[in-house]
Amino acid sequence: MHPVLNISTYLFTPLPDAAALRELLLERATTAGLKGTILIAEEGINMFLAGDADAVRGFVAELKRDTRFASLDPKESWSDHQPFRKMLVKVKNEIIRMNMPAIRPSAGRAPSVSPETLRRWLEQGQDDEGRPVVTLDTRNAFEVDQGTFDHAIDWRIDKFTEFPAALREHKAELEGKTVVSFCTGGIRCEKAAILMEEEGVQNVYQLEGGILKYFELTDGAHYSGGCFVFDERRVVDTALDEAPLKP
Repeated sequence: MHPVLNISTYLFTPLPDAAALRELLLERATTAGLKGTILIAEEGINMFLAGDADAVRGFVAELKRDTRFASLDPKESWSDHQPFRKMLVKVKNEIIRMNMPAIRPSAGRAPSVSPETLRRWLEQGQDDEGRPVVTLDTRNAFEVDQGTFDHAIDWRIDKFTEFPAALREHKAELEGKTVVSFCTGGIRCEKAAILMEEEGVQNVYQLEGGILKYFELTDGAHYSGGCFVFDERRVVDTALDEAPLKP
């Protein structure tokens, strides 16, 4: 087994003390010898960390003692080297920028579908109600180019703030289908699914845990290529091992 544990995790939970949390989390992570990036905002937390397995899991366990973070569910992968150069903790306006402050997942999520259920739906070509299933990639175009679900809808956005306009332009093509939005770890499709519901799209789901959780809990069927990740590995394959970056 590779010696370095990598995790990605996020949680939408109100954090009015985000600025104060920055110093606490930076001190804890640095003391534990971890590297990576933690983003915190009033709407929640988004983390990419790597280091010794006991140290990483210990950091998460300590964080979950705060009841606001109790439901954190990290996606794990392994590497033979530390994929981050430093430890950063940043306070942002949003942990994933959409520029739509009314979209607040902590106030209520859109329905989700597990990786195992999505795999079964894709295998049978429909959901359990007999509706055709489409997957909607909410990531940026350069990420999609490294790999995506077979026949996924891709609106070729360059940044997530373009998603609302793209949805309004293409909403009609989603009618009559079960729509499963997805992204790397779940954070973008969480906001995207809420927006789609508010825009009147029916039968919308988000892929729980995103592509990385799909790789972790299934055999990766119905997905071609790798998944772009935000560290020096750049891309991981369906076995969550480092893969070459496509030109």
